[in-house]
Amino acid sequence: MSEENKPVAKIPRLEELAEFRYHLRTFLSFSEGASESLGIAAQQYQLMQVIGAADRPASISYIAERMILRHNSTVELVDRAERAGLVQRRDDENDLRRSLVELTAQGWTMLQKLVAMHLVELQSNGEELMQLLGELQSVKQMDEATGENEKR
Repeated sequence: MSEENKPVAKIPRLEELAEFRYHLRTFLSFSEGASESLGIAAQQYQLMQVIGAADRPASISYIAERMILRHNSTVELVDRAERAGLVQRRDDENDLRRSLVELTAQGWTMLQKLVAMHLVELQSNGEELMQLLGELQSVKQMDEATGENEKR
């Protein structure tokens, strides 16, 4: 490494963050593969998670917010999942301008399988991810207690 490209100072916790990102991406890669192994896209699994875990009927706006998608992208995703038989739309009785999205029986079955697969993966490979997250959080708390974050 040339002198001009040498880092001025070591970046605190860069290695830990990089390792955490690696393990997070590894889990996301597993998730994509698990979804595809059952014949659906990873985004469709995420859509089913949002709908299945919702504590209220899932509107397009709610789904878009939870998936961090634009409204029109969410509509397209719901359209594809509806054609695949995973979800169905129904009219919102309180607001006829919008529809609500719910899982079909096929969607619930698929979601159950995928959740089980993800929990097994986390049980076998999630410990290091959680350990790294804990380390990063404890360092942050230590910095806050000592005032280190104010010096940066």
